Amino acid sequence: ESGLSSMLVLLFIMHFIIIPIFGSYASVVIVLNVFWMLFLIAGIIALSKSFRKSALLSIIPFLFVLFNWITVFEKTRFVLLADVILTIATFGLLIGLVLFKVFEPGPVTQYRVVGSVVVYMLLAHLWSVLYMFIYQHSPGAFQITLPAFESNTLEANFMYFSYITITTTGFGEIVPLHPFARSLVQIEAIVGVLYPVILIGRLVSDVTAKEK
Repeated sequence: ESGLSSMLVLLFIMHFIIIPIFGSYASVVIVLNVFWMLFLIAGIIALSKSFRKSALLSIIPFLFVLFNWITVFEKTRFVLLADVILTIATFGLLIGLVLFKVFEPGPVTQYRVVGSVVVYMLLAHLWSVLYMFIYQHSPGAFQITLPAFESNTLEANFMYFSYITITTTGFGEIVPLHPFARSLVQIEAIVGVLYPVILIGRLVSDVTAKEK
């Protein structure tokens, strides 16, 4: 339970302070990568039930951080593709582990709500990575109105875009133009609508079953 609370706090710091304000500084990006590795491994250890399982699962985030660092110096097609695949695998792993804790048998407690928010934020981060990958490898996939602030970065832009998409807000500063980009936006919007509905339904059914 404390592990889920720590993950929530770290995600808030990363998404709403580090990436938007300090993302343009190279030194901060390096520290962010180290932070990510520690964060992911800590999350896996907190959510896994055995040391051996934790060690095996930690290989994925370790490779994720390794390739993330390699992309700073080497931007070949293989490295960039491996980086995005490992990113998807890492976020998928974390989301799966947290959802397992949220939906495990037992009473509906505070940690389930915290875990649900963590999953929501991880989904937003995952989609932001996918958007940025498409933007960098398919010129013109997105139309972006860039604000005149030095701290503004692509990662910050697409993190912002992912949050306004998953919450179905949509202010229009970033517009998807490529068909695949539009498909991803549609899927994220659907997930943003259905996830709270399914989550609330499941938790309510757990409470009702317990009362009976």
